[in-house]
Amino acid sequence: MTLDHPETPHTLRSIQEMLGLSRSAIAGLIANGFVSPKRGPRNAYRFSFRDVVLLRTAHDLQQADIPTRKILRALQRLKATLPEELPLTGLRITAVGNSIAVHDRESRWEAETGQLLMDFDVAATRGSVAFVDRRREPTAPAVSAEEVFARAEVLESKDMKAAEAAYREVLAIAPDHADAYLNLGAILCESDRQAEAAHLYDDALHRLPDVPLLHFNRAVALEDLGRLDEAIQSYERCLKLDPTIGDAHFNVGRLYDHLGHRREAIRHFSAYRRLQK
Repeated sequence: MTLDHPETPHTLRSIQEMLGLSRSAIAGLIANGFVSPKRGPRNAYRFSFRDVVLLRTAHDLQQADIPTRKILRALQRLKATLPEELPLTGLRITAVGNSIAVHDRESRWEAETGQLLMDFDVAATRGSVAFVDRRREPTAPAVSAEEVFARAEVLESKDMKAAEAAYREVLAIAPDHADAYLNLGAILCESDRQAEAAHLYDDALHRLPDVPLLHFNRAVALEDLGRLDEAIQSYERCLKLDPTIGDAHFNVGRLYDHLGHRREAIRHFSAYRRLQK
């Protein structure tokens, strides 16, 4: 789709025709704060080139079920970098891994991180703005995630920094690789970076909420940080998913006992002893 004369403010009707969005969809995006178009004659909306880009981006991210708060955070940063009018070099906005990447012919920068399912171009073509959908199958990585994971495991006994980098490479290739999260988090905790580990586990659980050991490892990191109530919640979530993890019963029982909750402590210590038989 193209729009001639990009320096001219765009009307609601032209936005509908260009982006294929209904009037109510555009109104909803405005109401949610994604764009703040100016008003023209008869109080009608007037959209800039930047508004067009933000509307299209917000719509695509909503269709990908990205939370509104995350979209707003990304677009606030993106809005600060986009020009009001079409740059001569053109722009390209794509989802790269967990980030929104903004490109022009001279530079490339991130607007926000997050798992985004959006890839389209905004390009200058003979004075027009062209939106080109680029939804293609991802190119297979040259090295598989499992190959890099195996290398990372070997590196743990030789070079911890290299192992950490390798596990991060695994997650760049396969963002849902639970074992890579577990091992990387363990490395972070062993190097006294518990806060970073807890943040890593939060990201992991956003993708993999039903992996018990991710909850367990998160609880260990939170316990080391002194965030005992949160640690208890993570241990309990771990046990809800898998009540046979004895160490989770023991650890949460110990925390309950420390906080003076004797009944809960006894319940978990009893479960721990039963599992040891």
